[in-house]
Amino acid sequence: MGDVHPDLFSTPLTPKKNEIVAYSHGEGGYDEGKRFFEDMLKQSFREIHRVLKPGGIAVIVYAHKSTEGWETLINSLLDSNLIMTGAWPLKTEMAGRMRAQESATLSSSIYIVARKITRQTTGFYHQVREALKDHMDRKLERLWQEGIGGADFFIAAIGSAIEVFGKYEQVMDYEGNIVRADRMLEDVRRIATEYAVRQILHNGFAGEISDLTRFYVLYRWNYGSAKILFDEAQKLARSCGIDIAREWSGGGFIRKEKEFIRVLGPEDREPDDIKHREELIDVLHRCLRLWEKGKRNDLVTFLQESGFGKSEAFFRVAQAISETLPNESKEKKLLDGFLAGRERLREEMKMVTQGELL
Repeated sequence: MGDVHPDLFSTPLTPKKNEIVAYSHGEGGYDEGKRFFEDMLKQSFREIHRVLKPGGIAVIVYAHKSTEGWETLINSLLDSNLIMTGAWPLKTEMAGRMRAQESATLSSSIYIVARKITRQTTGFYHQVREALKDHMDRKLERLWQEGIGGADFFIAAIGSAIEVFGKYEQVMDYEGNIVRADRMLEDVRRIATEYAVRQILHNGFAGEISDLTRFYVLYRWNYGSAKILFDEAQKLARSCGIDIAREWSGGGFIRKEKEFIRVLGPEDREPDDIKHREELIDVLHRCLRLWEKGKRNDLVTFLQESGFGKSEAFFRVAQAISETLPNESKEKKLLDGFLAGRERLREEMKMVTQGELL
């Protein structure tokens, strides 16, 4: 290769000046680095489009856990005139690597197949969105059957959506505004969120739980106990219909730590701190702490008075959360212990009720 491209092999180390990375770049810092990354990525895809024969295929491998990273990729692909005809996740990362143990990392990369073929001129977003939902309903079902879960599921959903969105030179709403990747990704996340909740709860009681409970279940399924960047948490919260800024200041289970968001587990809270909260997750956390401390009478009384002891949805949510967590999780151990004694708790609540009637 050195004989063919001597300029590329003239230095002892790989040249870094034109490397396409989003690090701080010169005097402009992070913003300049981001602009450089986006511009160079767009140029690269346009060059791929230029050198491809008509009908030619390009395979692009991409892995990024943030929606912002995907917005950059999708907009660059759309502007290059390449058409995305397929996208599929392949496991490329070791689950046990050091960085994956305490962070919300991906285990898959998305392999995107793009072609140099003629695109349709303009798509109207109302129609594109309907086509997107039909396409994703089929694709999400297959992803679920293939065992794709957690953060990989949402990223794979984004990859699938590109197949529909990328057919057009531009997508417009009825007001004439050009629809870019950020708006499309909001719809994708909402569709994937609704599907995931139904599946996690085994198609039962999804309509009975609150938006905040839905957020908690999805957060645990996506990220476990890891903390994530505020931007990602905000987008997940928005897909669940909650205002995350209001929640972290309300003394609930959502906490902001600098630029990160962390979702507290039962082991991070004391029973008395959540004694008067009525949200399902808060009630569940208090039950788990009372069970852990061996306060059986308090637990039975609390379940009875709160009304959650008679709620099948309450126990189904607890079971669903347990199923999303790894075996070594402290929260999972508390949940499994609590759920193992569910029938006995119900019997004790009946005895309390009968005693009150007598």
